[in-house]
Amino acid sequence: MRFTIFQDTRRCGREVNEDRIAYTYSRDALLVVVADGMGGHLGGEIAAQIAVRLFVDRFQQEAKPILRNPLGFMQDTMLRAHEALASYASRFAMLETPRTTCVAAIVQGGSAYWAHVGDSRFMLLRQGRLVGSTRDHSKVQYLVDQKLITPAEAAAHPDRNRIFSCLGGAVEPVIDLSRRTPLKHGDLLILCTDGLWSVYPQGELATMLTSTPVLEAGPRIIREAERRGGPDGDNVSTIIVRWGPEGLADEPTTITDDLGAGEFGTGLDDTVSLSDRSGAARDLTEEEIERAIAEIQSTIQKYRK
Repeated sequence: MRFTIFQDTRRCGREVNEDRIAYTYSRDALLVVVADGMGGHLGGEIAAQIAVRLFVDRFQQEAKPILRNPLGFMQDTMLRAHEALASYASRFAMLETPRTTCVAAIVQGGSAYWAHVGDSRFMLLRQGRLVGSTRDHSKVQYLVDQKLITPAEAAAHPDRNRIFSCLGGAVEPVIDLSRRTPLKHGDLLILCTDGLWSVYPQGELATMLTSTPVLEAGPRIIREAERRGGPDGDNVSTIIVRWGPEGLADEPTTITDDLGAGEFGTGLDDTVSLSDRSGAARDLTEEEIERAIAEIQSTIQKYRK
């Protein structure tokens, strides 16, 4: 496999970053996953961390070097994450179960598969044209689908952040699965949280990524999203993959041919919140944060098998 990948996440105007992103790959399969924790304070961070880490751990157990059933793997992992969050909340007698959105994509055999719950998005661009995407599990998306409001009205709707499906919580998640979609060289796979897509018209993103190498366009997109969000802006996170050799410039391309059986490349931030540790206001002590990390890992171990 050959691909170019960019990932970044920013706290922006929030006290904590509740987004989590990661990718991992074997010789013949690639996983990318993005989660946006909900509910504020530590709960959202925990939910997103458990979901993303569970995806990475299970992929590295089962991709040998490909997954037997990519769509089944994503659905099962999301359901396990949902159960793990309920278990975590029960263990600590939390008043509410930590919750998170989640979007994941797998590439193997020259095809892409994706799954999502909530309003974190996946987009597949080919020569600047959208050829595949998720549909938000949100109130405003329902209103758009019913032609009760226009997409332009949805962007400013007061309920635009209300979603009806997530991992965690009392209700079983609605998980949407894609079809197998063959890829062509130069295709762009974009996974992002609402902090990014809510401030960018889709056409603008397509133009920036089609005309500029990924590793140059990615940082520019993130910086501009942070600027547009302003002092109260939401966390901004994205993973962007250009499939095949990079054709726009002499840009580093990940080549997986040399990976042996059981070997993986990974990009994952395992901290709970570096921003909080550096001084942002919160009630938890350093010891409590470390304990939370240990308990997250314990929960993941239980549900990854």
